[in-house]
Amino acid sequence: MDGKDINWAGLAKNPKFVELHTKKKTFLVTLWCFGSVAFYLLPICAGYYPELMKMKILGRLNFGYFFCLLEFAVIWVIALYYAYRSNNFFDPLTRDVIDVIEKEAQK
Repeated sequence: MDGKDINWAGLAKNPKFVELHTKKKTFLVTLWCFGSVAFYLLPICAGYYPELMKMKILGRLNFGYFFCLLEFAVIWVIALYYAYRSNNFFDPLTRDVIDVIEKEAQK
């Protein structure tokens, strides 16, 4: 399958491809928004609420340190959730689109 004889414009209008693209774009924009809010909340809190960030939580560790560690946890949760969604929802749709491409290439 070299892609020379495939109608790519027609494939882009295929309902399976449109469904895959729409679902994946919505999912990724949502994850990006969530990750951006989590990321920018740290400097906003540090700048506007320094007393909150200085509040002692456990021994010498304050809220600011825990917030930084929480950001690592948030990124790992986002990555694991993306992998789960990809494997269980997007990959089957991608297989359907690949089947359409292969059928188009065989014509």
